[in-house]
Amino acid sequence: MTVARPAVIAHRGYSAVAPQNTLAAIEAACRAGVDAVEIDLQPTADGVGAVIHDETVDATTDGTGKVAALTSAEVLALDAGARFAPAFAGQRVPTLDDVLGVLARHPETDLLLELKGSWAAGQVEQVAATVAARGFDERVLVQSFWPGTVATVRDVAPHLPGGLLVSFDPPGLLRLCERLRVVTCNPSVATVAGSPRLVSRLHAAGLRVMAWTANDPAAWTTLVAADGGAGVDAVITDRPERLAGWLAGRGKQAPAAPVAGRGGIPLRRRVAAAPARHPALGRA
Repeated sequence: MTVARPAVIAHRGYSAVAPQNTLAAIEAACRAGVDAVEIDLQPTADGVGAVIHDETVDATTDGTGKVAALTSAEVLALDAGARFAPAFAGQRVPTLDDVLGVLARHPETDLLLELKGSWAAGQVEQVAATVAARGFDERVLVQSFWPGTVATVRDVAPHLPGGLLVSFDPPGLLRLCERLRVVTCNPSVATVAGSPRLVSRLHAAGLRVMAWTANDPAAWTTLVAADGGAGVDAVITDRPERLAGWLAGRGKQAPAAPVAGRGGIPLRRRVAAAPARHPALGRA
């Protein structure tokens, strides 16, 4: 029996074996053969994006304070590896350009880029310029929990495919996705489990589904069983090699295929076409 294989996306790089959102984690994910890596981008006080998840630097670095209150020079100088393990001491908070530099050496691995919080047009323009300068327009998909940020990406960089992250199934979700002109809507595992028809509804609307963050067989089973067994289009995980092995054991698999028309990370094609200031819809 042939079953569709969802794309495997490494959450914050291969964050189970290297410090999250560092170049070491990105490199480890690429060497593990993932389809894409997911990273978080926070704007600094001087408008330069720093690859870090939290609003503050306290949890993952040797510094303290809010990312938005620190300059890029201050954030990028912080040690982002020693808290994970002494062997990673000296790993710094990278920039988006740093990450793209690693991915340039791994042409089979694409980027799922999450913009954290609210981003202004000028800040999104800088992101789009960095992506373009590296020649990554066809290898990056930009997502956010914040509909306003997704709308800004739509308006400022319409050539970049967009995604909306959600941690619940709100009323009017399909209409919102249509207005934002996203190609994917990305729910949590708990949302998929709690709203059994959500994936089917999203697929029927022509949207792809990349679910987060699934780290064990129980979660993976829920995701591949969605939509009557068609499954989600991609799984975001801290343990990509384990997920790849689990998927390989399911039988003959149809490989992930590119989305037609707008570039973006490798996802399986579907028959339906993609659909031609609001509080954030969750947190990953």
